[in-house]
Amino acid sequence: MLGNSTKILNAMVTLDLLPFDSLIPALRDTFVSGCITPTRHHHSIEVIGEADGTLLLMPAWTKSNASRAYAGVKLVNVFPGNFARGEPTVNSNYILYDGKTGRQLAVIDGDAITVRRTVAVVALAADYLARPDASKLLIIGAGRVARLLADAYRSVRTIDRIEIWDVEHAYAEDLAGKLAMRGLNATVADDLEAAVRRADIIGAATLATSPLIKGGWLTDGTHVDLIGGFTPDMREADDVAIRRASVFIDTMDAFREAGDLVQPCATGAFSEQALRGTLENLCRGDVLGRQSNHEITLFKTVGTALADLAAARLVYESASEASAF
Repeated sequence: MLGNSTKILNAMVTLDLLPFDSLIPALRDTFVSGCITPTRHHHSIEVIGEADGTLLLMPAWTKSNASRAYAGVKLVNVFPGNFARGEPTVNSNYILYDGKTGRQLAVIDGDAITVRRTVAVVALAADYLARPDASKLLIIGAGRVARLLADAYRSVRTIDRIEIWDVEHAYAEDLAGKLAMRGLNATVADDLEAAVRRADIIGAATLATSPLIKGGWLTDGTHVDLIGGFTPDMREADDVAIRRASVFIDTMDAFREAGDLVQPCATGAFSEQALRGTLENLCRGDVLGRQSNHEITLFKTVGTALADLAAARLVYESASEASAF
């Protein structure tokens, strides 16, 4: 049963309370201060006559010395059979608690938290890894996450040219048109190789299982973000790209979950020892980010409960301050 003081925040409200100019600094602060993030739980749910569903739980809580203690868990249901019914295949909620008393504080739309924190984490990494003068952005993919990348990158770099490529040309046209209507210089890239060679920053948010980005196409000084691959079978960049780049990740789970690292490690093209650092290392100043304008940098994200907790805390505190509920 929900307590009288529990805030219920739907997707629209949650998105409004997570502007990038607030979310990115909040993420940076949380990566510096740290929190406890146990291994995420995966549970298979049998669905007769369809592919199994999956229940995913991602818990996190602040450290005991935090000035304001929070605990939370994101619950994600993935039911592939919903696609045939015209229903979302992924549904999620985030439950936020007081970290000292366990009192339930809020139930927040988990999908909104996921999409906003994902692109904000990528922009935070780009702030350390992209060239200061980076201005040409290539977005690979045109789905829900990809549609937020232009605004996220524009919060950390002066982007004056945006190209969009998608395997479905019509989706790329739709996204480019929507960005252009807002006054942004956005166009469709018909030739992926040429677009990769032109880009200063590349953000890939796809469900590709074969590499789209070839390392031989990358120009010196380029920064690449790999966002879409979240299983060992998914891949957005080839071995050459991984070998040429200085590689950073959001969490060490990437070495178990991301095909962009699992596969090159299996072939000997990459190893954990070759990793330059994590986003936590960058935020804390434990490692240097980009070290020259000629360096190729690459960041792979698989998602972390730390970022979910940071976003949920921001939503809850912003809603409380606004006295909107």
